[in-house]
Amino acid sequence: MTDLKKMYSTLLGDAFPMEMTISFGDQTLVYRKKTWKIPMADGTVEERGLRYGENPDQEAALYELTNGNLLLGDCRYIEPGNGLVSAVTVEDMVQVGKHPGKINLTDVDNGLNIIKYLIDKPAAVILKHNNPCGAAIGSSLADAYNRANRCDRIAAFGGAVVTSRPLDKQTAELMAENYLEVVCAPDFEEGTLAILARRKNLRVIRIAGIARLAEFERHRFVDFKSLIDGGIIVQQSAVNSIRSAADLKPAVATYKGVAYACERQPTARELDDMIFGWAVEHGVTSNSVIYVKDGCTTAIGAGEQDRVGVAEIAVHKAYVKYADVLCFDLHGVPYADMALEVARGKRDRADKEAIDAKVKADRAGLPGSVMISDAFFPFRDGADVGIREGVSAILQAGGSIRDFESIQACNEANPQVAMMFTGQRSFKH
Repeated sequence: MTDLKKMYSTLLGDAFPMEMTISFGDQTLVYRKKTWKIPMADGTVEERGLRYGENPDQEAALYELTNGNLLLGDCRYIEPGNGLVSAVTVEDMVQVGKHPGKINLTDVDNGLNIIKYLIDKPAAVILKHNNPCGAAIGSSLADAYNRANRCDRIAAFGGAVVTSRPLDKQTAELMAENYLEVVCAPDFEEGTLAILARRKNLRVIRIAGIARLAEFERHRFVDFKSLIDGGIIVQQSAVNSIRSAADLKPAVATYKGVAYACERQPTARELDDMIFGWAVEHGVTSNSVIYVKDGCTTAIGAGEQDRVGVAEIAVHKAYVKYADVLCFDLHGVPYADMALEVARGKRDRADKEAIDAKVKADRAGLPGSVMISDAFFPFRDGADVGIREGVSAILQAGGSIRDFESIQACNEANPQVAMMFTGQRSFKH
């Protein structure tokens, strides 16, 4: 009988060359394949590259820029010596567990892509399959991680965590309660590694460059997309230009000669959540709609084909995850386990009914959230989804011919909902 588990522990070699050179006209970029000499339990040392690619039967390689720079138009790209994920050394992999594969590193990379906009605060992002499932800022790193984890305990299972601050014991204790694949931080305070070591297969990575991540806001990188026919699409990486309330635009529109404007203006808290939410949105696969409140994600809807659909999916997720965390708080078991026990007659149905009633009464914690859309709402139905759940404000790109409909939806709501435009979309594919 085939051992299916074995395929996940089998290490692939790779046939990729040690050096890769890319030429843009007369400019040349030189890359070196990353390998790590990893000490083994028997005293030997093995040299390994990436564990494997997106799936266990796909060879993969990680390359680090070692020479050259690229200047195209007025844009100067990241220079050698500024590596983060691609510059990780054996010493940086402070607990190897299983050495990393492609998905582990791309999750960390996208976590950095979000954290770079939150670096001035204690912040934590938990990612799964290159999308955040929970992100938060907090009064401390432990507070930020706990809030991010409680947004979606279910998806956080087997996830990667990136933090903006050196890991402390309190945060490490919280992380050790979960099954995580990767923990990445700028450093680790004394005693934290012993706590994390309780999870033997956990990969613990130190990236000291997180401390200077704010510098990366000013840098772009070249983004490659390889096509099935061997062609390549090349683009500049995206830049988030919405960094303060001053960057936002009022929700105004004109349709058939009639001017429309959102009547209620956002509060200071709502503006803060708009800036926070747009930073998180920068790392979410499109189409996406997310809900945030008090510097924490309430629900994240990612990668859908229609905007009203993803708004509804995010709401559905909020209800499922809220029931789960509430059940865990009250009874120490996931909601799915409780439902199964009730179905089998092993638990009083009243326990589940009480949780269901609480979730319905609280509307999954969505009231007061800010709804964030990575592009404009083509119709008001997307905005209406959030308004029905009690969001107090909306941030969207604006620019739709039907912007006036979304403005009307906000003005007709009771209580009225505030809305602002970014004037830019934040697609990520």
